[in-house]
Amino acid sequence: MSDPVDWEVATRVARRFAQRQPFATTFYSEELEADFERFTAQAEQLVGEETGLWSLSGNARARLTDREGWIDANVASYQRMLKPLLDKVGDRLATGRLAPVGARIAGAELGFMLGWMSGRVLGQYDMLIVEDQDVDEQDIVYYVGPNVVALERRFAFRPEEFRLWLSLHEVTHRAQFTGVPWLREYFLSLVSEIMESVDPDPDRFVEALKRFASARRQGIDPMDDGGVSGLLATDEQRAVMDKISGLMSLLEGHGDTTMDRAGADLIPGAERFGKVLRARRSNSRGFVKLLQRLIGLEAKIKQYEQGEAFIEAVEGAGGEELINRVWEGPQNLPSIYEIREPSTWIERLNAVPAA
Repeated sequence: MSDPVDWEVATRVARRFAQRQPFATTFYSEELEADFERFTAQAEQLVGEETGLWSLSGNARARLTDREGWIDANVASYQRMLKPLLDKVGDRLATGRLAPVGARIAGAELGFMLGWMSGRVLGQYDMLIVEDQDVDEQDIVYYVGPNVVALERRFAFRPEEFRLWLSLHEVTHRAQFTGVPWLREYFLSLVSEIMESVDPDPDRFVEALKRFASARRQGIDPMDDGGVSGLLATDEQRAVMDKISGLMSLLEGHGDTTMDRAGADLIPGAERFGKVLRARRSNSRGFVKLLQRLIGLEAKIKQYEQGEAFIEAVEGAGGEELINRVWEGPQNLPSIYEIREPSTWIERLNAVPAA
């Protein structure tokens, strides 16, 4: 079966559009690698003590990379994530005289997005798909060295404090997915459900344009909830996307909250780090802001804010004991509506006995 996405083009375009790497010849120092190995281990201990979530999959592994390495890892992740969809509709998309052109266009679009993102990402926990045949490429916490060093120098961050603070956020995500036995499989089941329900019917685009026009007439911006993918989704797909949005808002809010609390006594600059990164997320202008809306990144930025507000509201009503009930099972996860209206989740959980 021909592949409807040219992955080589995606990689090539991403590398070309990746911004020039400052300090590219210096960031691979032994000191930086040693720092992230040390801080990742330290963060794992601090996160466990703060949240009670301890990995069931062994110790966290740090990997220092550059932008090209991050791009390669994410192209591979996209290939694995999209495999169920491509197995289903690949033949239909890859046939015809224009199929090779379409594959290159799809690869170029993905490559442009990854190239742009490679200049912004600082760290990433890669858990999406585990490859049974390559254990060394599983369950990795990535740190993009040039971006970390550039931010430290631009804002005069103390490197030891900032690197530990960054490690706390990424390790918290690992603790969530490896410390809650059911969470990873549940998340992947939602992703699989979305992939399996995709139908590349041209009529879908016509219906999407109608919904867009109707929403705009009502004063609603339909791009707010997931960008183009949200606009093209069916009602059934939107229901699944809402579950994913609720889950990711919870995890991002929990990650930010844990990052600030777990290192409070060790990272005097944490408050300033948080202000700078929050401003960095939300202060985009012009083309960058448009791109963020189109790919759904602006919706992801809201997940941090809404998730933190949800955590604060729930803890205010019932302390850590109440917020920790989210880890009891999928039935206790908040929907995106409950994230935005925490009182509805609080009322629902207070009506159900703890497990």
